[in-house]
Amino acid sequence: MHELVPSGVSELSGFPRVALGHYPTPLEFAPRLSGLYSPCRIHIKRDDCTGLAFGGNKVRQLEYYLGHALSTGCDAVLSTGAVQSNYMRTLAAAASKLGLECHIQLEDRVSGKSDLYHRSGNRMLTELFGAHITYCPDGEDEEGADRMVREIAGKLEADGRKPYVVPLKPTRRPLGALGYIEAARELQDQWTDQELGPDLIVVGSGSGITHAGLLFGLRLLGCDVPVMGACVRRNAELQGPRILSHCDRLSEMIGAPGLVRADDVWVSDHSFAPGYGQPTERIRNTIGTAAHLEGLLVDPVYSGKALACLTGQLEEGLLPGYQSVIFVHTGGTPALFAYQDDMFAGTEPRR
Repeated sequence: MHELVPSGVSELSGFPRVALGHYPTPLEFAPRLSGLYSPCRIHIKRDDCTGLAFGGNKVRQLEYYLGHALSTGCDAVLSTGAVQSNYMRTLAAAASKLGLECHIQLEDRVSGKSDLYHRSGNRMLTELFGAHITYCPDGEDEEGADRMVREIAGKLEADGRKPYVVPLKPTRRPLGALGYIEAARELQDQWTDQELGPDLIVVGSGSGITHAGLLFGLRLLGCDVPVMGACVRRNAELQGPRILSHCDRLSEMIGAPGLVRADDVWVSDHSFAPGYGQPTERIRNTIGTAAHLEGLLVDPVYSGKALACLTGQLEEGLLPGYQSVIFVHTGGTPALFAYQDDMFAGTEPRR
């Protein structure tokens, strides 16, 4: 069994954590991408390189959820997410690494997808890691999905197991956000060493755990650099209160009230439409541009939409005055394989 390890942030010392990732992840300048948006200089925080099972932001989050699970003596973990969920793939891999039984409930949040979508990418990897997979028929019912996965947990308890449900609902304690409070310090140390002085940080905002943790962590450090969350799951009107709610809970957990105010929360749904997991021509072009200019892979659901949110606003002059931007790459690479039909819509892949 893996041993619990201390956090590098004193305020988090009371929260159990298990080591899963490779840190620090690189902070890299993207010269050719920046050339398109001069005078803005874009640096990329490579959290696609966190190491476990294709990496991504979920690794940092799960260090705290599974640290808590291990500290309570659990022997099984459960969660619920979309068919192509990065979270479910990473949870299944972490459970395998830690010797925990894993139960994954998949929600069909994106209608009309091909068989390739339902068997490739994250879906394939989740099964490869040995997770027990069930399905939730309604992909937009958070309450219903949560209830169903807890019913599975109840059956495990009846069999004498000790299950732990990794929550994604905003009403639960956002333990995963603690991983991005740590990441905020790591990132600040890197930009200080590189003498960057960023004036904007951009990150994808779905469950809101990464966005809220990063924002809260920077404010805990006394840093007032704005953080823009690029909406990937719901529109800005719904996402903003979710982020503030996470931050309020973090304040209660750590005992640091008033760090994040409503006017600190910046969310943009510039490139969100037509909805979750539905790439547009803009998204496809952004993915192609990142690949062609920087050899950088971003995905159609999260990191590609977030990057399109940044570059689209730069193109349209909606971010005047921002000349040093850090884009947090949250991973999601396996989804590229599941979205081949969308990526090459109307064209034949090169041979």
